[in-house]
Amino acid sequence: MTGRSEDLFDFIASSLYQFVEKNDSVQSPITKLLGFTFSFPVKQTSVSSGVLIKWTKGFAIRDMVEKEVAGALQQALTRKGLNMRVSVLVNDTVGTLALGHYHDADTVAAVIIGTGTNACYWERTDAIIKCQGLLTTSGGMVVNMEWGNFWSSHLPRTSYDIELDAESPNPNDQGFEKMISGMYLGDIVRRVILRMSEESDVFGPVSSRLYLPFTLRTPLMAAMHEDDSPELTQVARILKDVLDIPDIPLKARKLVVKICDVVTRRAARLAAAGIVGILKKIGRDGSGGITGGRSRSDIKMRRTAVAVEGSLYTQYTMFREYLHEALNEILGEDIARHVVVIVTEDGSGTGAALLAASHSSENVNNIQLI
Repeated sequence: MTGRSEDLFDFIASSLYQFVEKNDSVQSPITKLLGFTFSFPVKQTSVSSGVLIKWTKGFAIRDMVEKEVAGALQQALTRKGLNMRVSVLVNDTVGTLALGHYHDADTVAAVIIGTGTNACYWERTDAIIKCQGLLTTSGGMVVNMEWGNFWSSHLPRTSYDIELDAESPNPNDQGFEKMISGMYLGDIVRRVILRMSEESDVFGPVSSRLYLPFTLRTPLMAAMHEDDSPELTQVARILKDVLDIPDIPLKARKLVVKICDVVTRRAARLAAAGIVGILKKIGRDGSGGITGGRSRSDIKMRRTAVAVEGSLYTQYTMFREYLHEALNEILGEDIARHVVVIVTEDGSGTGAALLAASHSSENVNNIQLI
């Protein structure tokens, strides 16, 4: 994650070699088409090439920034002796959209809500200002939003958000992501508990572990939030084992659950607002293009599907419920019933394979897909 680009892509090629060795002949004369999912901001130059703009999610390989991504993998595949061609380069959101649309033709957008968060959607080419005259045969294009980096003065931050951002490896970047995704929610809760410990004795003496960033991981936060035992035994156990806060009364444990609830609800509602923003942009929010968010009763709503992937949505029940609650609230129940959120599995992998197949110009009988 922090070494040389050659080491990274050699590692990917070696892992791929081992996979092929187990499942097929490495020496096969048939060229295998590879769909390459690369979940980082890229300037896409063609369906099979793109330049890395910057790293996210803890990666920091400096010699790769502003370099062509698919070519680097292709060179590593060649060095490893693999007869493969990188057929498509996609972001994980685009792969998820491809898989979602493969199963449901009404899918117009895809959202990743896991360790990080991002979204993409299908847009008319003539509605994309940045296209600058570029045309597609379909008249449309998939826009990878990189919405994790969204920022606006209308998006109020708390002191906890500001401190987390300032102390992160990428300050002033990925502001929306730091309020929503699984990498950060647990740490926001830790920071709130720390502030309460410093300003009151509700949790007893201040634990030194509260000063360690990312000590409280989001899965543990979710476990505390969803603890339904009468004495909140899960909350007590996690506070003791992870944060070294033992023997706190039930009233204080209930306070921790409330903190988890507030942080999770805000994250889910922000994610829902982002989804509605996409639907509004493409006229699927019931407004019929009317500004101000007013709905029109004379517009026949089309069924609209949004593909979602990521552990925060799929494994965190309260997050998922709050997101759906917010969609209903923002859109109104009459409109929201036409919007279907569909969970996909391995959209980033399977979707990339589907795209590799669909972009093949060779005879399908001479192609093997991984």
